[in-house]
Amino acid sequence: MGQLNGKVAFITGVARGQGRSHALTLAQEGAAIIGLDLCAKPTSTAYPGASEDDLRETVRLVEEIGGEIFVDVADTRDYEQVRDVFDRGLERFGRVDVVIPNAGICSGAKTWEISPRDWREMVDINLNGVFHTVKAAIPQLISQDEGGSIVFIGSTEALKGAENISSYAASKHGVTGLMTSLARELGRHRIRVNSVNPTCVDTHMINNDFVYGLFRPDLERPTRDDVIGTFADTHLLPVPWIEPRDVSNAILYLVTEPGRYITATTLVVDAGFIVKS
Repeated sequence: MGQLNGKVAFITGVARGQGRSHALTLAQEGAAIIGLDLCAKPTSTAYPGASEDDLRETVRLVEEIGGEIFVDVADTRDYEQVRDVFDRGLERFGRVDVVIPNAGICSGAKTWEISPRDWREMVDINLNGVFHTVKAAIPQLISQDEGGSIVFIGSTEALKGAENISSYAASKHGVTGLMTSLARELGRHRIRVNSVNPTCVDTHMINNDFVYGLFRPDLERPTRDDVIGTFADTHLLPVPWIEPRDVSNAILYLVTEPGRYITATTLVVDAGFIVKS
């Protein structure tokens, strides 16, 4: 018996990276998955967007382990698109128990060099898209009257900020504020609201020339091998980054019985990053 048998999870950004990992982790514990992904490249990122092939691969992997999944392409910046996918998933599975607004991007520059367009895109995806996700799902969670769990994907930068990525840090600080406010509003409905706040996670978001350049500005074109040591130096534990499954396992803890009394918490999974820096 899985810890989430009979439960349904709504996850955005499921085509690859953390989102795919979250979907697989919860599906392994018996949850059915409602998911969506933009499957296109945002304007401001230095790395490619997920593709529809990536999204199909997530479906294949979930079904391969015996899970059920409903997905479609949608842009979290558009509330009606998010609501449409959620409603069609709800029609198929009949309920929702876990909501994970995972979709997000990272880009940046010195604050005064960020274009207004790029700033808006960051906030629109990382904060407005998160709001759209929970807005679509919360009425159903409340109407079921069985509790539930919302887990936001924060960041260490949601708690401290960093140079050259102020738009990202600002958007993630906004997620923290949304999380704590919702925890206050939804506690009476037995709906718990938390965030997982990781250090760098080994996905496309950190594996690109922009981020490598932030960590090794002394090199003209640093590679992954060039930055491993610098990444590791930011942590107390001798690791350069964590894996998507480390975030997924933290989510699993929060949405299952062991986490039943945890709410309004920023669960930091950072190999000691915040303390060291």
